[in-house]
Amino acid sequence: MKKLVLFGAIIVALSSCGSKSNEENVNAEVDSTVIAAKFGADIDEAGSISMDSLVAMINSGATSIENVKVEGKINAACQTKGCWMTVDKSDGSTMRVSFKDYGFFVPKDCAGKSAVMLGHAFVDTTSVEDLRHYAKDDGKSKEEIEKITEPEYALSFEADGVIIK
Repeated sequence: MKKLVLFGAIIVALSSCGSKSNEENVNAEVDSTVIAAKFGADIDEAGSISMDSLVAMINSGATSIENVKVEGKINAACQTKGCWMTVDKSDGSTMRVSFKDYGFFVPKDCAGKSAVMLGHAFVDTTSVEDLRHYAKDDGKSKEEIEKITEPEYALSFEADGVIIK
């Protein structure tokens, strides 16, 4: 019995020693079967505001808001790596969310789920080149991509951490 307990303890100790470096974690496939999960910085849901509240803050003149925690419904995610997502706004448009320092990815099939994000909200110009890149990542056709000819001025978000539920 003592040998069995000792063997179990050794297995647990050895498995905890195999942590991956941050670079390996970034390049690993994201497990999309998880029902609720955290990505990036360890955050909680406490103190989050609605997308409508964030939009109202921007509409009242703020062009950059640091350390804001916002909750919204995910509209789409990058289908190549999960390196960005869009979140619905109540006016029918979306807010693009990138991840700080390209440091983490989200599941490619997270559309339709809720997200809580902590980070930096700002009004940004997205170039035609970037918009075409995002359209390609989203699986748009060549014709749809070529129709993108104007930059976009919109609310954007750089997340330090995300909870998807």
